[in-house]
Amino acid sequence: MLLVGTAVFVIANVATALAPTFGIALATRAVAGFGAAMFSPTATGSAAMLVPAEKRGHALSIVVAGLTLSTALGSPVGAVIGGLGDWRYTMAFVASLGAVALVGIWIALTEVPLPLAVSLSKRLAPLADARVGLTLATTFLGLTGIFTVYTYFAVAFDRAIGGNSFVLGVLLVLWGAAGTFANLASGRLIDRIGSRRVILVMLTVLAIDSALMPWTSASLWTAVPAIVIWGASGWGLLVPQQYRLVALAPAIAPVLLGLNTAGSFFGISAAGVIGAAGLQAVGAHHLGFVGAGLAVIAFLVSELATLRIAAAERSKPAPVTI
Repeated sequence: MLLVGTAVFVIANVATALAPTFGIALATRAVAGFGAAMFSPTATGSAAMLVPAEKRGHALSIVVAGLTLSTALGSPVGAVIGGLGDWRYTMAFVASLGAVALVGIWIALTEVPLPLAVSLSKRLAPLADARVGLTLATTFLGLTGIFTVYTYFAVAFDRAIGGNSFVLGVLLVLWGAAGTFANLASGRLIDRIGSRRVILVMLTVLAIDSALMPWTSASLWTAVPAIVIWGASGWGLLVPQQYRLVALAPAIAPVLLGLNTAGSFFGISAAGVIGAAGLQAVGAHHLGFVGAGLAVIAFLVSELATLRIAAAERSKPAPVTI
C-alpha cells in the first residue's frame, strides 16, 4: 500500500505538471490527494507495527514530524520554485520528491507487517466502541480548533505581518518548525509518562494560547512566541492521539489510524466553514476565541475517553475487533 500510494501520488503530480487545461489539473490534484490518503495512515500504522510497544510513541512521532515539516515548508518552498519559473515547476519538484520516497520505500521497507484485509463496513465498526469514538472526536475537535485560525492566518495576523509576504512565510515556517519539534519531543514523553498527560498539556496550552491571540497577534514581537507555542501545542496533539488509538487495539492499528486521519481531514475542512462564520461574527482578530473554545471542548471529550478507557480496563472487556 505504501508503494501504491506513493506511485499514485507521483504519477498524479507529473500529470498535473503536464496538464493542458485547468480542469485536467484539478482532476489530477484529486488523484494526488487519493494517493496521499492511501499513504498517510498506512505509514503511521506500519511505524507502529515495526517497533516494540515501548518505542511506539517515538516511531509515530517521526512519521507525524515529516507531515508537520512538509506542511511548514511546502507553501514557502513551492512559492519560491514557482517564482523562478511557473507553477508547473513546483509540481515537478513535488513529483521528484515523491519518486525519491518511492525508491526509499522499495529499498528499505522490504518487510512490513501486513494489516488485516477488511471491508469498509468492518473498518467503520470500531466507531461503535465509545473509547474509539471519543478519541476520534478529540482529534476532530482539536484539528478544527487549530485550523479555524490557521486557514485565515494572513488576516488573523495581518497587524503583525504588515503586508510583507516574507514575514508571512517566516511565520508559517516557525509554526511548522515548532510543531515538528513538539512531535519528536511528545513521542519520547509518551513513552515515559503516557499519552493522557501529553494530550491534556497540549490542549490546555493550545486553549490558552488561542484565547490570547486577539492581543498577541497585534505586533510581530508578540506574534512570534504565540505562533511558536500554537504550532507546538497544536501539532503536538497528533502523536498522543494516535498512540492512544493504537494502544486500544494494536491488531487493527492501520484501521484506527486511517479513521483518525479521516477525522483530521474532516476537522481541517470544518475549520474553513467555522472560520468563515467566525470572521463574520467576531472578526479576524478574534478567531482565537473560537479556536480556544474548540480546544476546551476537545479537552472535555478527551477526558470522557479516558473515563471510558479506565472503565473498560476495570471490567476487562473483549478487545476491539472487526
